[in-house]
This record gives sequence, C-alpha cells and structure tokens, in this order.
Amino acid sequence: MQSITNPKTSPMKRHLNTLFVTLEGAYLHKDGAAVAIRHEGQVKLRVPLHNLEGIVCLGWDTCASASLMAACAEAKVSLSFHNPHGKFLACTQSFTSGNILLRREQYRRADAEPASCAIAANMIAAKLHNSRQVLMRAARDHGDKDPHRSAVLLRASDAILQRIPYLHRVTSLDSIRGIEGDCATFYFEAFPQLITARDPQLQIKGRSRRPPLDPVNALLSFLYVILMHDCRSACESVGLDSQCGFLHRDRPGRPSLALDLMEEFRPIFADRAVLTLLNRQQITIQDFRFEESGAVLLAEDARKTVLAHWQERKQEEIHHPFLDEKISLGLLPMIQARLLARHLRGDLDAYPAYLHK
Repeated sequence: MQSITNPKTSPMKRHLNTLFVTLEGAYLHKDGAAVAIRHEGQVKLRVPLHNLEGIVCLGWDTCASASLMAACAEAKVSLSFHNPHGKFLACTQSFTSGNILLRREQYRRADAEPASCAIAANMIAAKLHNSRQVLMRAARDHGDKDPHRSAVLLRASDAILQRIPYLHRVTSLDSIRGIEGDCATFYFEAFPQLITARDPQLQIKGRSRRPPLDPVNALLSFLYVILMHDCRSACESVGLDSQCGFLHRDRPGRPSLALDLMEEFRPIFADRAVLTLLNRQQITIQDFRFEESGAVLLAEDARKTVLAHWQERKQEEIHHPFLDEKISLGLLPMIQARLLARHLRGDLDAYPAYLHK
C-alpha cells in the first residue's frame, strides 16, 4: 500500500493524495470517518477520508464494503478497481452532481465538430509542445557528450514543431488525430535515445499496448492508467461528465474526457517518470515478468516503487503559465479541468491547455 500524508495549506491540496492498495486479499471498510485496510484479520492502515482524493485498488482479490463505497461517493473520493497491472475494471460512482447547465453545454460542444476541434486542437498542441520539451531537455543534457543521440532527439523535436501549426487550420477531428499520430511516431522513434540505462533489454521499439511487449511499454501503460484515474477524478470533481470527450469519442465505459485531458500531461507526468525510474536504475529488468504470450508485466514490488515515485513527483512545484503562479504538479489535472469548465461556461474564449517549460 502506498499513501502520503495530508499536505498543509489549501483544501485543493487533498487532490495530491491518492491511496494505492496493492495488497492481494485486502478488505477496505469504513471505520468512523476513515478508510481502514484489513488483511488476514489485522488492520494494516487507517486513513481519514477527508485527506484523500482517490483510492486505487490494484489486485484481483481486493474488496470494499458497501458502507465505504457510499462514504466515498458522498465525500467525492473516487474509488476504482484495477487488475494488478493497472487495467481498469470498475469504479464506484454516486449520483451525478454539479451544474447541469455545464454538462449540457459539454454535450452540445461534443456533438458539434467545429467546437470539439477547437478544444481538441489546443489539447493536442499542448501535448506536442510538452513532448518536445522532453526531447529538447534530453538533447541539452547530452550536448557534446553524445552528438548522435542529441541529433536524433532534435530531429524528432523539429519534425513535431513543424506540424503543430497545422492543428489550428484543420476542420475535422480525424485530421487532428492524424497529426497527433504522426507526431507520436516521431516521438517514440526517438524515445530509445532518452533511455540511458545500459541494459539492452530496457529499450522500446515503438508503442505497444494490450498487451505491452517490452518493459518500457509495460511501465508506460501502467502509469498512463494511474494518470487516467487522476484525470477522471478531476473531471468529475468540477462537474464535468468524464465519459463525454471531444477528441476521444463516446464508447460505453470509456472515460473519454479524462483521456482527452490527460493527453497534455502524458509527456511530463508519465513519460518523465518512466525515464527517471529507468535511468536512475530504480527499476531494472528484474522488476518485470515475461509471459509466454509475449506480454511484459511489472512485478508486485516494482509497482510499489513506481507508485511511491509517482506520489513524490506530484509534490514537485512548477510554474503554471496561464495562472502565473507556482503549483504542485499533482494539481494540474484539477486546475486544467476547472479551466475547461470555465471555457464551457463562457468565462474563457478558449481552453488554455497546459504548456510546460
């Protein structure tokens, strides 16, 4: 199990706190105003609900009491269940709250392709900008030490930069998806140059998922699921419907808006976390399981290491260019969800996606 203590200051700081339960056979129940985690008849952990933004259960045999589910719904603490490797299984959800007028406007924009394009283009432009920041930072770090590596990274960065202006000229979501797909190809072709770990098995040959076919993809997929949980929680917290997206279209059970929102965070949240864990050798080849099917999965102890790093990373301070103030990285999904809601209400002319520096 992984958790962090409640930060001080603003009530928004609770959104930095996610409780990860990785213990197989754990039983979660309500204990007064807290959630208690019981295993083999003993209480292993007790955390006040008001300190939490979400609870993520990772395991096949993790259970929660009905009273805890009700308490989480009332306190707006998201409670989700995943398999041990991060695949989403189910979540608890209360009656939809928030402003019905906001959600009606969200549905209207989602049904109108020009309006959807305007929002989606800003999100993907930010994703491409943030992807370039990851590439250029690595190129600067290598500098004269490894000219070939730097050249590969800068070529990919330039290729992405050339395509960003097209996002605001297109008139269809398919065109936006095409530009994003091309840039993702450039990005992941250069991604091996970002990994300085010398183990030849810790490499990536393009993006693979369902299942991931190499350790790097296994790590990326796991963290993308965790990031999606945070974005879904942020959308619901501000009164938006997390299943109604603008770029990702409706599909039963898919949190399309959360997937939209997380696009701009993938490079700076998940990708950077993967690179740090591998390059600092906090995660090594021994932390993965290789299945006969070809799938590669994170081992249990490795998941705990990854989750601990994820929580630490959420505490890092960044400068938000639109708000012009310092915030914790973990608050980004919540802040961007609020800015999206302000745009849908008409308070902002456009959605100001997050551009990392």
